[in-house]
Amino acid sequence: MEEKFGLKALSTGEMLRAAVEQQTEIGQQAEERMASGDLVPDDLIVAMVAERIKASDCANGAILDGFPRTLAQAEMFDEVLSKRNLALSLVILFEADDEAMVERISGRFSCASCGEGYHDINKPLTREGICDVCGEKRFRRRADDNPETIRHRLGDYHALTEPLLPFLREKDILKSVDAMAEIDDLKFAIESLMKAT
Repeated sequence: MEEKFGLKALSTGEMLRAAVEQQTEIGQQAEERMASGDLVPDDLIVAMVAERIKASDCANGAILDGFPRTLAQAEMFDEVLSKRNLALSLVILFEADDEAMVERISGRFSCASCGEGYHDINKPLTREGICDVCGEKRFRRRADDNPETIRHRLGDYHALTEPLLPFLREKDILKSVDAMAEIDDLKFAIESLMKAT
């Protein structure tokens, strides 16, 4: 999507994990909350994203993954964008069953050497304990990819993110896709929405 549309893909989750690893001020504040599955305070997230989209690689725009997550974030970010004469043009809602999401997320892992992604059910290793790409025998799972933490995050989603949906609908920028669809169908649906925007 990044190359096809000329937009920089930004994941707030990845930005936060990098901040934690680098022990930046935001990273230190976020670390404890992330480990328990809690959301990082809205003002920190908005400040981090607002600063990041100033970079030259976002000059043509950006795809924001996992942001905004709350009505407060959306309102704060809307104000930031308005001051820059910018606005969100599209928000894609990935609709999915909670328990299916628990299974999908908790089953993922990656090669510690080359980073190739796998899943216990959907993309298992061809040979037990050996990376299909590089032959490495060490793998890693994210500490927060466990069923309890995922269910906690889903609870946060229902309590904190669902109230954001009417705000986005009112702006006529919210579109939905079936996140349980086959990956090629999902990709086609997303690309169609982006082309239409």
